[in-house]
Amino acid sequence: MTSPISRKLDTTRLGRIAEWMQRYVDQRKYAGSSVLISQSGEEVYFHAAGLRSAENGLPFQRDTIARIYSMTKPITSLAVMMLAERGLFHLDAPVSQFIPSFSDMRALVPGAERIDQTERAAVPTLHQLLTHTSGLSYPFNPGVLARAMEEQDLLFKPDQGSLEDMCDQVAALPLAFQPGTRWEYSVAIDILGRVVEVVSGRSLAEFFAQEIFAPLGMTETGFSVPIGAGDRFASLYTPLAGDAMALNAAKAGGETLRLVDQARHSPFEAATMFSGGGGLVSTIDDYSRFAEMLRRGGEVGDQRLVGPATIDFMMRNHLPGDIAAMGPQSFAEQPMEGMGFGLGGAVVLDPGRARTPGSVGDFSWGGMASTFFWLDRVHDITVVFFTQLSPSSSYPSRSELKALIHGALI
Repeated sequence: MTSPISRKLDTTRLGRIAEWMQRYVDQRKYAGSSVLISQSGEEVYFHAAGLRSAENGLPFQRDTIARIYSMTKPITSLAVMMLAERGLFHLDAPVSQFIPSFSDMRALVPGAERIDQTERAAVPTLHQLLTHTSGLSYPFNPGVLARAMEEQDLLFKPDQGSLEDMCDQVAALPLAFQPGTRWEYSVAIDILGRVVEVVSGRSLAEFFAQEIFAPLGMTETGFSVPIGAGDRFASLYTPLAGDAMALNAAKAGGETLRLVDQARHSPFEAATMFSGGGGLVSTIDDYSRFAEMLRRGGEVGDQRLVGPATIDFMMRNHLPGDIAAMGPQSFAEQPMEGMGFGLGGAVVLDPGRARTPGSVGDFSWGGMASTFFWLDRVHDITVVFFTQLSPSSSYPSRSELKALIHGALI
């Protein structure tokens, strides 16, 4: 019997991916998309389909620049672990040690209906922030805290000022629950971005550029679209009639590709906010370099960012069980059943319960504009998928793509 590790990807079967991508374009679900697949460090498949700008008739190409939103989170989580690996802090340190505005915390009482129904709470630790068990939330989640965040527009958008000020505004609100008791997708990784700034003495943009992007050759990744990129920056679309991020008030519109943001009119072209939770733009080749570094245990070529033991630690499940066992039905970029959570991404515990083909230990995360990446260390595979449609919950493209790729393993 062939061992799983020796299974290779059949190029003929991979050809089904192009048909699947074109179908999404033809049905006006995505304007365009691209996918890059590598196995054992060698590229085995690339395809692009459709348009990066439907309004200007420009094709989605390999050098298209896209908003990766929450695929920024694994990069910020890596930055935290790079500093932890240097002995600069321990993950059980309270966040107030770095951001004093978090010193006196309160949490909503169970069943709270108003933002002022609170009780004293412990200060969240760095580990709780990394694992989304801190009690923080997102404006697009259900719940009392999320509504308050939505009213104050606490979303760390690229044109919302400084990271320091936004973190202080978040700290002024109560937590959704006592730290460590539940899992809820949140702005926690944005808060950690500020921790990286405080500990390193550099802006998050500078730290990323010097410590991660330069060593990996990620020359077109940053918080602002690179100068000279011009119309390579893809347009963003939504099938919703309202705000593409306002999931609590989501209403389907007649137009499935309503334009939300485009080149030369985008806040991503001159970002002031360095959002470690969702602020980066990138190309598919750049992000593939990051994914390959993870697969290789912290190195690409002669560049090592962290030790292999640190990568193994990040890719372990850090929850008591799966995400679904830890509480509220918040928005998430992944299924919750059969999925654990590591540092920066989800970890497959049971592909059957997740209802998506995969290997135990698959590490992955996505972004609000439907981008997605995962790495499978059983089969030595990394996959990066780019498109630009928000919200990412619009279509089941991620599980469909995983099924297509697993169907090509022979």
